[in-house]
This record gives sequence, C-alpha cells and structure tokens, in this order.
Amino acid sequence: MASTLCTRASSLVSSPTIRRRLPLVGAFCMLSLGLTNLCPTLSSSLKTGSAPSLPFFGSKFSNQARAKSSNTIKMEGNRNTVPSIVVYVTVPNKEAGKKLAESIVKAKLAACVNRVPGIESVYEWKGEIQTDAEELLIIKTRQSLLETLTEHVKANHEYDVPEVIALPITGGSQPYLEWLKSSTRD
Repeated sequence: MASTLCTRASSLVSSPTIRRRLPLVGAFCMLSLGLTNLCPTLSSSLKTGSAPSLPFFGSKFSNQARAKSSNTIKMEGNRNTVPSIVVYVTVPNKEAGKKLAESIVKAKLAACVNRVPGIESVYEWKGEIQTDAEELLIIKTRQSLLETLTEHVKANHEYDVPEVIALPITGGSQPYLEWLKSSTRD
C-alpha cells in the first residue's frame, strides 16, 4: 500500500499541471523535507522519466538507509564550506523581486536567489485578514551574513515589515556548497 501511495505521489509530482499549482505550504514542505526523503527512487525517476519502483516509506528513515555519497557532505567539520542558510523573503511583484534579488547577489550577500512567482499569501495585518499575490525569493547564503542580509532587505523593501526567515542548510552537494562559500563575502 505504501508503495502504491508513493508511486501515486511520484506521478502526481511529475505532472506539469500539479507542479505549477503546488501551494506555498506544499512547496515549503517539499523544500524542507524533500519528497525524495520519503521516496528514495523518486529523484532518479524524475530525471529519467521512468516509472519508479518505490520501497516502503519507513525504510528511508532507518539508520542503515543513510548512505553517504562522495558528492554530498554534512556542514559541520568541512574546511571548504561554511555554515550556510536558506532565507525566504516575499516581495509584492516581479519587478521588486528582480531588483532585490540582483542587489543581494551584486553585494555578494548571497550566492544565488531563486525567484518563485505566483504565490498567494494570507495573513493578518492591522486587525484584518489580507490576501495578496506575491513572489517568493529563496536566498542561499552564509549563516554569518544573515544580519547584514536582513538589513539590506529592510533598506530595499517596500513593506513595513518584510519577511526574512532563515533555515539552516545541514548538508548537500559539496561542489555547490564550496561555490556558495566562494561566491559570497566573508
């Protein structure tokens, strides 16, 4: 049954229509947990377009299943990388997103900024429920630059209270994390 569920999830996620319409919460969960943590062969099947044969969900979470690749690392204890974070910032529109993303990269406050258009935010502001179309910036940077990045966002953002939320990067592709280090200021 779990295999069937995982197979259905993989075919749903591979559908272009569904990928375009994933809500922000779903996107956040996918970024935080990664569907490939739940369905280990999903990653390779999405790249090749083949139908995956997926094992039981729980097996991925056992200690034996945590195989290390020579291309992936944990953040602690590596001299070629630095403690790194992913920062979420929302902006009101495409133009504001492009301008802020470019200023962040130009100032070497981040190695990369992904712009995710078409999100809708629902929140309370001054006692009233608001719903706004926004763009999400996903910023990859050094942990040590968070305070400077936050000040840059505040100084260059049109919101009174811009969203700046940081999550730690606990591991990943060593070449990418080395590039992140070399592409940002000390």
